[in-house]
Amino acid sequence: MAEIEIKTAPADFRFPTTNQTRHCFTRYIEYHRCVNAKGEATADCEKFAKYYRSLCPAEWVSAFAVLNWHHNYILLF
Repeated sequence: MAEIEIKTAPADFRFPTTNQTRHCFTRYIEYHRCVNAKGEATADCEKFAKYYRSLCPAEWVSAFAVLNWHHNYILLF
């Protein structure tokens, strides 16, 4: 049987405290910037997707998506 490897986002020196809210949102933005620059099917972008999916609660991701869809918020950065 294949062994399953579970990972989360690596430590980031920009977010040294235990509050990971900003870390979550930053990874979400990095993913969308990557998609805008390289397209969705790249391995570079997939790593950012894994990071924000492991850090962010599903409710937050939904709220970010609604905010992005209504206001093109991610494109402002």
